[in-house]
Amino acid sequence: MRYLKLLILALLLSAPAFGQMHQPVAWKAEAVQLEDNTWEIRATGTITGDWHIYDLTDYGSSGPNGTIFTIEDSGKVTLVGEPYISSKIHRGFDDAFGIEIGTCSSPVVICQKVELLQGNEVKVPVTIEWQACNDQNCIPPDDVTINVTLPGGEGLPVVAGAEVEETLSAPAPGEGKSIWALILEAIAWGFVALLTPCVFPMIPMTVSFFLKQNQKSLASVFGLSIVALYTIPIAVIILVTYFAGGATVTADIFNWLATHWLPNIIFFLIFMLFAASFFGAFEITLPAKWLNKSDEKSNKGGLAGVFFVALTLVLVSFSCTGPIVGSVLIKSTQGQFWEPIITMLAFSIAFALPFTLLAFAPSLLDRLPKSGGWLNSVKVVLGFVEVALGLKFLSVADQTYHWHLLDREVYLAIWIVVFTLLGLYLMGKIRFKFDSPVQHISILRLILIIVDFTFVVYMIPGMWGAPLKGLSGYLPPITTQDFVLDPAQHSQGGPTYTVGRAEDESLLPADRKYADFLHLPYDIPAFFDYEEAIAYAAKVGKPVLLDFTGHGCVNCREMESRVWSDPRVLKMMKEDYVVCSLYGDDKTILPQKDWVVTDNGKTLKSLGKINSYFMMKRYNVNAQPYYVILDPLTEKAKLPARSYNLNRDQYAAFLQKGLE
Repeated sequence: MRYLKLLILALLLSAPAFGQMHQPVAWKAEAVQLEDNTWEIRATGTITGDWHIYDLTDYGSSGPNGTIFTIEDSGKVTLVGEPYISSKIHRGFDDAFGIEIGTCSSPVVICQKVELLQGNEVKVPVTIEWQACNDQNCIPPDDVTINVTLPGGEGLPVVAGAEVEETLSAPAPGEGKSIWALILEAIAWGFVALLTPCVFPMIPMTVSFFLKQNQKSLASVFGLSIVALYTIPIAVIILVTYFAGGATVTADIFNWLATHWLPNIIFFLIFMLFAASFFGAFEITLPAKWLNKSDEKSNKGGLAGVFFVALTLVLVSFSCTGPIVGSVLIKSTQGQFWEPIITMLAFSIAFALPFTLLAFAPSLLDRLPKSGGWLNSVKVVLGFVEVALGLKFLSVADQTYHWHLLDREVYLAIWIVVFTLLGLYLMGKIRFKFDSPVQHISILRLILIIVDFTFVVYMIPGMWGAPLKGLSGYLPPITTQDFVLDPAQHSQGGPTYTVGRAEDESLLPADRKYADFLHLPYDIPAFFDYEEAIAYAAKVGKPVLLDFTGHGCVNCREMESRVWSDPRVLKMMKEDYVVCSLYGDDKTILPQKDWVVTDNGKTLKSLGKINSYFMMKRYNVNAQPYYVILDPLTEKAKLPARSYNLNRDQYAAFLQKGLE
């Protein structure tokens, strides 16, 4: 029964990986020769499931997003007539839009006749823009560009193949990729996940748990448990959704676990408990009978303890690995059954491998001589690290509930003190209960001391507003900073482009909703209510940059610190866009007039739940960050949306293309 409860909890936690629906439409194109110089370019869309797209009609603002078929006028071909759909179109009156619309199911074939203007081989870029919908949901509009080759002269093949060109939106996931390519990509993401801020704190906890164990079988069980916790729930979800018709699962439990004060405070206390143990206050050990009987198949105690540590690792790290897991699954899901399970297995093995090696290593360390107290020194160092990293969970609760206990300078001050004490400990100036006197400083200790105090010096300017981009994923947002040395320079992350807060704020209405407790970094003027942002953008004639974010979103802070601080990005966000940031985890209870009733009759009262519901209902995603550029008049996306990607050039191009 205990294992069943743990499995159910892990199953619910893994559900958000499916919050973002995969693209059910995949395109290919070819050219068929009709006469000597006349060709017909045919794009065929394969649609999985019960999804459909719309015909080529421009329905304007009163209807759905019609499909757009465009051939670039490069001077190599000339268009003959208009594009048309040669496959079946289902026409009928739509009650929701109040007009007659045309829809297309699989396969849909779009054709365009062209006349070749030169005799040599040419490549014609073909762009298809579409929106996929079913009876319940619509996926945000997507597009793809395909290069279609037209052979020149006589004696060449009649039909030419098509190759996909790199665009802002890739083809449907899994299209053209072998299972081995997907496995290799999943393995790469598994190692990348180890570098996220939510995973690092679990390394010392893992080492501590296995520090006194000398049974390698437990370490093996630990690694297998991590793999099982990632793979089995995903497999169960796929089975359930497959046989239930592909219904989506809610992400409420994951959102609660990642942002609610209770689990975050519990995680914070667990880290402080481990830190106290590392400092020598007490020992955290499993019951003796669990250790003595861990090799017996009938005993569940020792195995359950190891499984619990693995479950804790998965739970704590999931707020960072969740988006990666979702990306891995989305890339491998295209109407297939086994691919997502196999790729999830590859991801989890890569993710679990280093932790499994760490679980083996402490048992080897335990057999080494303990002279000099070096082993206790390792534990004390880990204790300091636990204190610093455990603050992250308290910080998440503090931000989502606006307690203002751990504003940025307070958080930094604690870290500066903690790592200064760590440096003094390494120098032998501080001793704990079980420490041996430091007779001399080894080369390794000297290196650690230099690294530690260098880190302390690096953090000190942050007390006066230095961005500290290397720590952006760990620190509270810079908007919680009470004072900065040079606000104008700080607002841009540098002196190249300076706009003060007063000038920025004067551009927006003073009575914006939630602006009294929500702010963006770098003094970016922003709205925090969708309707207000749309109305204002329509008034001033600017596009809307919709920013789905969260107080506890590590990747959001990374994007703000590393991408938004770019002068090109910042200039466009301040001058050319109306920015609307919607926090999906804010716990503020709104006045009753602002409450929202969901389709199933549930009343949403908090700002975060209302924003999350809007995001799921409108865009079928729950991952953060998520960026959408909207036309305020039609409220339709001008470009395919972007998510977490630290490439500043691509983000700047994204904003620039939205303006064009």
